[in-house]
Amino acid sequence: MTATQSDLASLSRYIFRAPQWYASVTFALLIAALAGIGAFDSEYILQDAWEGMFFIGVPTVVASVLTTPVDRRLGGQLTYNRSSLLALACEAIVVTVMTIAGIFAAFTGIGQQFVFDVLLVSLAAIFALRLFVVMAVSRTSFLVSSVSAGIQTGTAALLFFIYSETIRVLEVGGPLVQNVLARGSQAPSELGVIEPRDFILLALVCGVYALGVYVFLVVIDRPWRRSLGVSVLDFVRGFIGHIAEGTRELEDFFEKMGQKAVVPVTVLSFRTDEGEKARFVLPMIHPGPMGEIGGGNLPRRVASQADGLAFPPHATAGHDFNLVTEREVDTILKTAETAFQRIEYSDTATQSVRAQNGDAKIIGQGFGDDALLAATYSPEFADDVEYSVGLATAAEARSNGLDDVMLVDAHNCNNGLQGEDLGHVYPGSERSFQMIQAAKAVSKDLESAERGAPKLGVAWDETEWTPAEGIGPLGIRVSVFEVEGQRTTYVLVDGNNMEPGLRDRIVSAVDADEVEVMTTDTHIVNMVESSNQVGGAIDHDELISLVNRLVEEATADLEPVEGGMASEYAEVTVFGNDRTETLASHANAVIAMGGALAGAVILAVMSISVLIFFLA
Repeated sequence: MTATQSDLASLSRYIFRAPQWYASVTFALLIAALAGIGAFDSEYILQDAWEGMFFIGVPTVVASVLTTPVDRRLGGQLTYNRSSLLALACEAIVVTVMTIAGIFAAFTGIGQQFVFDVLLVSLAAIFALRLFVVMAVSRTSFLVSSVSAGIQTGTAALLFFIYSETIRVLEVGGPLVQNVLARGSQAPSELGVIEPRDFILLALVCGVYALGVYVFLVVIDRPWRRSLGVSVLDFVRGFIGHIAEGTRELEDFFEKMGQKAVVPVTVLSFRTDEGEKARFVLPMIHPGPMGEIGGGNLPRRVASQADGLAFPPHATAGHDFNLVTEREVDTILKTAETAFQRIEYSDTATQSVRAQNGDAKIIGQGFGDDALLAATYSPEFADDVEYSVGLATAAEARSNGLDDVMLVDAHNCNNGLQGEDLGHVYPGSERSFQMIQAAKAVSKDLESAERGAPKLGVAWDETEWTPAEGIGPLGIRVSVFEVEGQRTTYVLVDGNNMEPGLRDRIVSAVDADEVEVMTTDTHIVNMVESSNQVGGAIDHDELISLVNRLVEEATADLEPVEGGMASEYAEVTVFGNDRTETLASHANAVIAMGGALAGAVILAVMSISVLIFFLA
């Protein structure tokens, strides 16, 4: 992961789940009641609360209930949960602005008219916010989106129109309509400042704000369409759908910008007379980008397919090889099953060997004519190894007589999303050549390594730790191989990288001749935190103790096995070469420059609004 991509990943801190619509409505009425107590001054506090719920809460409730059917009637797809949450957010904006205006008016004596003018501006502002969200989520046109976006502001204006003398002043509908609808005598005294001109001002200010939204969208959307061929609104829509309700709309966006890729899927299986005992599955893709979007949940899906205990470690691939949709995982699983069916088993294996070149360390072990290699840079920091670097490293290993190679990125030591490089291993870097040379040395050593009949023992614990604590649903899995008296232990933790030094502590604590610790790089643990590494939220000593217990169980489970490896190629749609970087750059630019642009637009429309009020 590059520094730019890490900034994009940090968007995961905004992830939440939208509450049910009735929860949002209930909370909105509660806020409205409290606001009413502060805004109105009748003889009874309950009457103040009721007036608050009526004049502030009713527009929110109407927007919560009507926005969805109106939007869908016009071709949109807002859900009740989303529309209610949006209405609640807009109510909160109005209450906050009015509170500030009220405090300012109380200390300056500027008068109630100022407070009401600020209210009109806040109603126009929430219209603009709703317009932006509706356009992003429903992807309807500017004018069509204005209809459902204006429900909350329009309802508030209608209440003010009825509960003021405006309906009588303008003689709307004749005496009968006025007698039925006019409620000026029942309105709080604070609404006595309302005049017919205020509704004209509200319409003008809403128009100015709507124009500001349109200009803002046109400006920020142009680079996305030029570089990626998609709209920024598609990204906003997908992101809102994902964070609010866990929808797959973000996958639809990724699919539009994705590219076809052919990736190897390698399977290493071990069996006894009773059936499969363990299966290592390594598709050369990246399990991201976050949560269960794309291939984020790949390790668990892979584990559910195996008959024996599954080990899905991390491959040498970065975010450019994120699957665009979860549907692509099905292709990976079918390819893995095809490879599994082609495996030819052998009853010989080598003792493990380890080689180091610079910072790169690789442990390798042969099974028949194939080999399992696991690379690490620990105790130095490292993150993803790019796809082409992995291909070159595996090819270098095969050049020394190996038929097939499963090259694992152990992914076990990083310092989080800090710094400019983040340990990215890219083509042409010194680290890429170190890995290639280390693989070459390992493959040569395997030629002369002592061979014998392998024994294998496995153990697994789901653990009580949760994804929020950095541990995914696969927990911790351990495999112990014994060949001619040498024991090699592979520890696989279902997490996304490790805190610095933790891997080395585990290696030192485990009683074995050779030990390597790997993570799956699952992005389920990144639903809330962009950096949620193993060991960041859990006690290291407890983790080491659990690993040691599992190693003892796996050692006790040792029995003779046959092993074999096979690879197949899958054609899938991934983010694509440099598309992730482009997306990350554009998204980060929207966040950085979009804020400044939004500020400039807001300042411009506010200035125009002040001018309108001044001239009026």
